[in-house]
Amino acid sequence: MNLAFSRRHVVIAAIAGLAVAASIGAVAAFSSSSAPPGEPAASVQSSSDGGDTAALAAAGAPSSAAASSAAPAKETGPCGRAASGTPVVKVTDVAVGSAVTGYGREGDTDPLPMAIAATPNGGSWLAWLGTNGKVYLGRLGCDDKLVGTPTSFDGIDLQDVSADANGGVLLLTRKGECHAGPLCGGSSSPCNTMHMVRFDNNGRQVWERQVTNLSSSLGGYDDGARFVWWYQHHGRLASDGSNYAAYFGVAITVRNGSCVDIHEGDRMQVVNSGGGLVNHKDAFEVGCSHSWGTRIVWDPRTSHYAMVCATDNNCRIAQPHPYRTVAAGACDNTLFGGDLVLARSSGYWTAWSQGGQARLDHFGTGASDATVKTSAKTAHPHLVTYGTGRMLLAWESGSSMAAQVYDSGSGSAVGAQLTIGVKDHNYQAFKAYPDGSAAYPAAGANSTSIRIARVMPMA
Repeated sequence: MNLAFSRRHVVIAAIAGLAVAASIGAVAAFSSSSAPPGEPAASVQSSSDGGDTAALAAAGAPSSAAASSAAPAKETGPCGRAASGTPVVKVTDVAVGSAVTGYGREGDTDPLPMAIAATPNGGSWLAWLGTNGKVYLGRLGCDDKLVGTPTSFDGIDLQDVSADANGGVLLLTRKGECHAGPLCGGSSSPCNTMHMVRFDNNGRQVWERQVTNLSSSLGGYDDGARFVWWYQHHGRLASDGSNYAAYFGVAITVRNGSCVDIHEGDRMQVVNSGGGLVNHKDAFEVGCSHSWGTRIVWDPRTSHYAMVCATDNNCRIAQPHPYRTVAAGACDNTLFGGDLVLARSSGYWTAWSQGGQARLDHFGTGASDATVKTSAKTAHPHLVTYGTGRMLLAWESGSSMAAQVYDSGSGSAVGAQLTIGVKDHNYQAFKAYPDGSAAYPAAGANSTSIRIARVMPMA
């Protein structure tokens, strides 16, 4: 019998060879409550995302509106972005010169239109999914405008982009082969692969590495395949400074007599600076069963990649490999995993939602030890590191986004709720910059533009 996995509406199926340890911990709750200058378009608002090492040290783009009458704005970082007493949002419409895939239904099996990454010198790499089987990549200056001509790569789905001083890495999906199978049941669907693509500072490919396992002799419908099917396969990147890690949803092929079943889980693979797969202590073939909301961050304090997933295995937010419950949820089809950031001193904060209510949970190597039930009524919260000792929670609010700053130590709210004047997408991410700003890519004014919402640094 082939599993019909439909996001979080699935029935749990055992995956051969996986030992699932589910220890649901009690959650203690507390409530609390070289680039040109920037553009002159700004509004008082705020933003959010799930972090990575760059969340502690990256860069950003300049500002335009004063945020606080109490203290003058101070310029920060290589781009000289103005840091104020309260967050200021600058929105820039970027004409990218080619058609960008639209938001569509924003489902967890649907394509992601765009992603952004912070560069150490204060700019960004902006990636977007075209409508022609290409993933495009353009460099943004300090003003969040395109510098030079975008490049493109073969790709049918964009997952994430990350950057460093020498360029960066794209995570994208490409076409693969299924082979014969046959399936034990259900309908056939294209079998695809997940790739990291390394690019240099000119946006040109340096190497590519498949992080699924298809080959000429192993198709998606062959026993042992780990590939991208119609199942949820969104993914994120993180880096330890030399290696890159990809954590993403994956299809899992298991022989069942004379046919094969296709299950869904997640996978984490690490690739070194030369494009070779690394036998890393944190990597795994399959982690969470029936996984969505795969989030990853490098923690330099522990020298480990930390990860969380949402899973219908006991309907919870969990750490993979081995399974450890972070926060217990409910099997009511509303469980969603948001983003993951480093807490101020130790451990992590993850944003997640149940029943349209966003929560923040703090945890270390096991169950949550603190829960903040936020005022955000949303099914899809975003979280991002926002300067030193702060994080930003953001969510859809009508045709715009709302946001709230939180202390990344105590989890207490900081200041008033803000508005970000761009359209939200359920699965796109804010990215943190080392000057303390955060940026989010969103639908532009037309089909060939993208809006960059930047939450300027706080002093």
